[in-house]
Order: sequence, then C-alpha cells, then structure tokens
Amino acid sequence: MGRYLGPKLRIVRRLGSLAGLTSKTPKMRIKTPGEHGQMIFEKEGRSSLRDDYKERLIEKQKLRFNYGITEGQLVKYCELSKKSCSFAGSKLLELLEARLDCIVHRLGFAVSIPSARQTISHGHILVNGRPVNIPSFNCKKGDIISAADKPTSIILIETRVRLQLEANSALEQRAKELSPENEFFQVSLPSHLELSPTHVGRVLNAVNREEVLAQVDDLKVLEYYSK
Repeated sequence: MGRYLGPKLRIVRRLGSLAGLTSKTPKMRIKTPGEHGQMIFEKEGRSSLRDDYKERLIEKQKLRFNYGITEGQLVKYCELSKKSCSFAGSKLLELLEARLDCIVHRLGFAVSIPSARQTISHGHILVNGRPVNIPSFNCKKGDIISAADKPTSIILIETRVRLQLEANSALEQRAKELSPENEFFQVSLPSHLELSPTHVGRVLNAVNREEVLAQVDDLKVLEYYSK
C-alpha cells in the first residue's frame, strides 16, 4: 500500500485529530465520510471479537497516516521495535519520531510532516552540515538540523519558524483567556529537541512518550501485526 496523497480532512473526520498529517480540523461536517457516515467520534458498543480487530486496524491507520508512511515501512518499524530490548510500544514511537521529516516538523521548520517531507526532498535541510534529501533518515542523539546554505532555504525556514512562534504565542494567550487559573500552559518544543536563536535544531535524546502528539495506542498497532 502506497503513501496516501488524497484529502487530509477526510482522514481526520474518519480517524480523529492527526497533528502530523495536518493542523486543520473539520469545522462544518459532523459525520465520517461516506453515504452512511456516523457521527464523528461516536462510540459503538463492543459486540464481538471482530470489534477488537477493528480497533487494532484503526490504531494502525492512525499511526500510518499521522507519520505519512507506507504499509511496508510501518511493518519494518514494528519488526525493529520488537527486536529492541526496551518496551516495544515506546520503541516504535521513538523510531517514528526520530525520522528526519518528523524532526523537521517538530522543530517548526514545516507545518506538517507532508510539508516537512517536501522541504527535505527539495534539498532545504542539512544534517550535521551535510545535505540530506531522504525524509526517512534516522536522526540520532547529537545530530544538528539546519537550513541549507542557500538564500531560499534560509528565508523559507526563518519564515516558517517565525509563523510557528506567532501561532504558539496566540494559542498560549487564548488558553490563558479561557482558563486564567492555568498559569502553566505553554506551547514549546518537546524536551528531546532544542532550537537556537539562529534556527539551528539539535536532537538531545529519544522522545518522551508523553510528548508524542499522535494519540495512538501503540500496543494495538503491534497486536495488529502479530496476528
């Protein structure tokens, strides 16, 4: 199964919010796609073992669409996570969050993972000072991610980071207005990344499970492929 290139909000209506796929949310339609669509996020009662398979399938689809990977890629990541000495579910998310396209997105260099993939493919990103145009490149602790030494690349990244910071500031202000007693709400980089004032990113550690934006039950994904 290839990478999905169709309408993103159609997937969001079916599976729920996917921060990696798009930051947009369906505002008007309240049912899932199709002639017999159900109300979004409507819960159904569990009635058979078939429902367990359905739940695992949905979690697998959420993970695949959020990170924009193919079925074959997800199978390989699941196999690698099972071979790891650490907890398989957390390792699966670590591997996906360590992809260069995900890192570029989390640093604010792109508004979504598909946008980050295009940015990387067009040669706008350097890793440790060297051009990398492979979105699936695995970033490790200590890797430095920056814009390519070209005016177009530098302007592109600077503009996106500025817009992201402005959006984050507006979101924080809105949150304070809605809930003044919550003084600790803050939109920031995940703790495993850092970004310098000159827009140079660095990988500090593996991602913390609590800071993964995708709301996915990773164990159900592993169960899906264990059958």
